[in-house]
Amino acid sequence: MRLIERTARWADPETFRQLPVWYPEHARGAYFYKNNWSQPQTNKNRETGREEHKREANSYANKTLTRALGLRSVDRTNWSCCHIWAVDDARFQESNLIVRHHSYYSCVANMVLLPTPLKAFTDAMPEVKAMLRICARNLYGWHCDHESVTAAVATIDHWSDWDDYPKSWPRAPNLCLPLGVMKLNTAIKRSAERRLERIRLDLEEAGQHYPWEIVRRVLSEWRIPERT
Repeated sequence: MRLIERTARWADPETFRQLPVWYPEHARGAYFYKNNWSQPQTNKNRETGREEHKREANSYANKTLTRALGLRSVDRTNWSCCHIWAVDDARFQESNLIVRHHSYYSCVANMVLLPTPLKAFTDAMPEVKAMLRICARNLYGWHCDHESVTAAVATIDHWSDWDDYPKSWPRAPNLCLPLGVMKLNTAIKRSAERRLERIRLDLEEAGQHYPWEIVRRVLSEWRIPERT
């Protein structure tokens, strides 16, 4: 936990408030389209030789966190985007409903940047996950409310094992900022503004495969205005 405390990079809470969700049109496993959402984007399967519709893995979550931290992709080689709220499955056999949900996949308050070797701890250790969730909830004033994480929320509601909880992380809302918060600056603010402008433009002009209904629902849930 001391390694995670020293190396974790968090978006500023002000950045979260600036734009809570950066890519409401994308989610893990969703299909990719090109030419402004007018044509399917495909990859050739090496084994079968068939063209298959390309699906989102984690690229837009990575883009979200990179931009929300004011970084470039070259700045974060060997660093990984870690989703804080996800379905807890030690065997990795359950479908991860959280990252497949457009409201949570590119949510700034649902991710933290960690050195890639440390991501294994956040993927597999329940105690580490719980402490990251406590920190994130107190930092951003938000936690995932999907029904699949009800038990996980109850765990942090009744957390009492503070021995390994990092000293710099907040134990209550608005108490302090953890180490590694990347403060909102002019460049990050402008990046968020451009992203929102693009969302609004796509709602007006995107091709026939754009998920209008989903995007509008996500914007409504996060109280992001569709128009200026």
